[in-house]
Amino acid sequence: MMKHQQEPLTPIIVFFAKANCILADRIILYSPNFITDWHLEPYRHKILIAHRHFLDFETFTVTTPLPDRPPLIGYIGRLSGEKGVQHFANALPAILNDRQDLRVLIGGDGPSRDSIAATLQEEGLTARVDLPGWIPHDDLPPYLNQLRLLVLPSYTEGLPNIMLEAMACGTPVLATPVGAIPDVIIDGKTGFIMENNSPECIAENVVRVLEHPELEEIAEAGRRFVEEEFTFEKAVENWKRVLQEIG
Repeated sequence: MMKHQQEPLTPIIVFFAKANCILADRIILYSPNFITDWHLEPYRHKILIAHRHFLDFETFTVTTPLPDRPPLIGYIGRLSGEKGVQHFANALPAILNDRQDLRVLIGGDGPSRDSIAATLQEEGLTARVDLPGWIPHDDLPPYLNQLRLLVLPSYTEGLPNIMLEAMACGTPVLATPVGAIPDVIIDGKTGFIMENNSPECIAENVVRVLEHPELEEIAEAGRRFVEEEFTFEKAVENWKRVLQEIG
């Protein structure tokens, strides 16, 4: 993430991260995809896998069925370079051009907020795109239950909570195949994957998802998946297994 933000301290952080990997007896990751994404192949022999994510399914649940939601798509998260949200803003003219009823939510705050606002102003889209700023976690379920699609065009991710929370609310997710996202989203089955986060690719895939004939069924399959795999009990079971193996 620091590399994508071009942080000046990145070389120092990388040095200490490598030192920790060398000195550690075990490295616990929450996805096997991180072994290649984070260049951890030399330490594969001491890596264990256990995700730490679980949801409150009484809070994150379906309150508005997908067919009853307004024509609204969006992004919710940090507005910064590594999240690719500027590319989402750049894709909006192509997305909205042929869909006059569609509106967009870009929720969050961060260093890219001003450039996103400028793009919307230049393209004449301010009336159709809502920028509410940072959304408190307790307020997320009502927002997610209004969206027909959540778009996550990130360059890099771990396992984004907002993706799991959206799926629990019955909201389809379109994301790039980074981090642990492919562990959860199988294209056309539990959600949707786009090849990259170029504006052209985002626009093409948003249209693909919104016109998909089995969108409701895929959203339901995604909801069932997170309800089975991301319970507190499942997280405890994973860590119990890891701790027993270490012991």
